[in-house]
Amino acid sequence: MIENIYIQNSLIILFLPLVAFVIQIFIGKRLPRQGDWISISAIVTTLILSLYMFVSMLQGYDSNFTQEWSFKWINMGSFVVELGVLVDNVTIIMLTVVTLVSTCTHIFSTKYLEGDIRYSRYFAYLGLFTFSMNGIVLSNNLMSMYMFWELVGVSSYLLIGHWFEKDSAANASKKAFLTNRVGDIGFFIGIMLIFNAIGSFAFTDIFNGVSAGKIAGTTLTFAGVGLFLGAMGKSSQFPLHIWLPDAMEGPTPVSALMHAATMVAAGVYLTFRIFPLLTPDALLVVAYIGGITAIFAASIAITQNDIKKVLAYSTVSQLGYMILAVGTGVYTAAFFHLLTHAMFKANLFYGSGSVIHAMHHALHEKHDHETDPQDMRNMGGFRKSMPITYWSMLLSTMAIAGVPLFSGFLSKDAVLAGTLSFAQQNPNHFLLPVFGFGAAAITAFYMFRMMFMTFHGKSNMPDLMPDIHESPKEMVGPLFLLGTLSLYIWYTLPYLNPFSTHGWFTDLVVPLDSAVPGNPTAKAIDDGAHHAHHLAMYLSIGVAFAGIGLSILMYLTNVLSAKNWKSRFGVLYDLSLNKYYFDENYNKYLYQPTLNLARKIAWIDWELYDKYFINGFGRVTSWLSKISGKLDFDLIDQILVDGSAKIANLMGLALKKVQSGKIQNYLLYVTASVIILMIVQSF
Repeated sequence: MIENIYIQNSLIILFLPLVAFVIQIFIGKRLPRQGDWISISAIVTTLILSLYMFVSMLQGYDSNFTQEWSFKWINMGSFVVELGVLVDNVTIIMLTVVTLVSTCTHIFSTKYLEGDIRYSRYFAYLGLFTFSMNGIVLSNNLMSMYMFWELVGVSSYLLIGHWFEKDSAANASKKAFLTNRVGDIGFFIGIMLIFNAIGSFAFTDIFNGVSAGKIAGTTLTFAGVGLFLGAMGKSSQFPLHIWLPDAMEGPTPVSALMHAATMVAAGVYLTFRIFPLLTPDALLVVAYIGGITAIFAASIAITQNDIKKVLAYSTVSQLGYMILAVGTGVYTAAFFHLLTHAMFKANLFYGSGSVIHAMHHALHEKHDHETDPQDMRNMGGFRKSMPITYWSMLLSTMAIAGVPLFSGFLSKDAVLAGTLSFAQQNPNHFLLPVFGFGAAAITAFYMFRMMFMTFHGKSNMPDLMPDIHESPKEMVGPLFLLGTLSLYIWYTLPYLNPFSTHGWFTDLVVPLDSAVPGNPTAKAIDDGAHHAHHLAMYLSIGVAFAGIGLSILMYLTNVLSAKNWKSRFGVLYDLSLNKYYFDENYNKYLYQPTLNLARKIAWIDWELYDKYFINGFGRVTSWLSKISGKLDFDLIDQILVDGSAKIANLMGLALKKVQSGKIQNYLLYVTASVIILMIVQSF
């Protein structure tokens, strides 16, 4: 029996969504309201338990708090594999994030998907996803994390493809699933390399094994990079970023849950957990992948016109920030940005969903089925018609842009300070802070561009405005909550300084006390980040306001003409608008050659191997079997087997006449036999 209250609560949090999934998938359609109340009740309960543990964590205020429980999964004598649950401050914070955003998604979805043909199935899949994500968060070992990792992949496939009757949604779900498999192969190889060297999947055993030198050097680097490949897939890092923007084909609440706050954060969470086994070479790979992703995705977002695509590429860019922070050694800043980003980005997705919902309604009233309800060029002037959506999104936009007094300013400052510190100690890697600050400026620009195109200026479709109105309370409730959580104060308490990251988070989630095995500079970089804090903060504020100012001049006051600048940039604009033709190039140089190779191999397999070898072998076998059959029937059966039988039969018929039953005949046979014997003896 498990007596620890934290472990008990964690297991309830883990399995309640699974129970809701089972109920929904089997009998959901037959329940009142198609059983949505089952899923909502389960997820609200998990949120209450998570908040209970979160409050207990704040009351205890113990940075070293850890509770662990495990059981034997495989026991074969000398071969034993244990799985279990790890509850520490990081786990509790992450559980709170997942359950909070999942609860908001469930409630938001009751109106957003009202009347949907697969309403109960949608809530079932939400439960399966939440169960899988909670499993990743609670795992104390790589093997169970990998199992839940794959379950998250399945869940995302089902949710992205919810409207699978649309080819775009069906293709997007397959693209997400298959792209993630590429990263997961590396993840599995990394796990096996570590298990082969250490003999355990548990994080504690792995870290102790690394410290003891059981795995080191190139092998450890390859293992770390392998594990990071899994994070690259889930967190949509370059060049495996291609699936996330397409995944916007799923319902918008799904985008908020999976592609803003939880699923894509799993990769960052993984790199945070495995940080002690990443060598300097592995960390350098992590840093550059994160930095390139941050500025690359931001440069695409500035030209997108689909409101969800803007947010999608924004998510890819922000995840790049987090990975960059891990690579430069300030992994606690990465987790801090994961926390703040989950709140303001989920809110932005909910806000975009609110806008799209209003557009759908207005277009339906006009019987317009051609206009794209997600294209910002069809919007404009929504500010007065949708005030709650506008103000909540504005709060989150200022947070992601890095404006002081908002949460994103604190976490971005921590990330950029770490990046700057790394470059100061390693000047040859000066590009990393360039990536970081450059992406910060671009982020501020495209986010306010989105706000101005959607809510400000004149409407681009004035005939729709009478039907544009605020969304129902079930949808604006989560907006209000998460918009409020975009303010800085929630992350600095009990301190009130809006320009310092110091608060409950930095007190409870602390860096390693000693240097990372094989990476003696990790703690030095973290210490250097404190010294670089003020310079990073001034630069961060400067680039944020530069991006906002440029956006105001171009999209609010029209002092600068967006059309003129579009023509000036020419090729660069086309590259950004078309996402650098990654999908087209992948299709041309990867997908089609692979498919062509597969077709040729299939032709060889069918036309040559099957027809001439397999079928030829079959024909030879058939011919031999006919000869064998003929020999068996005509020679062995007819002559030997049947011949022996015929001889025996003839002899039997002959002898049968001897057995007449007449005594006189028997006496005659005896007398004749005696005479024959006497004659024989006489010779």
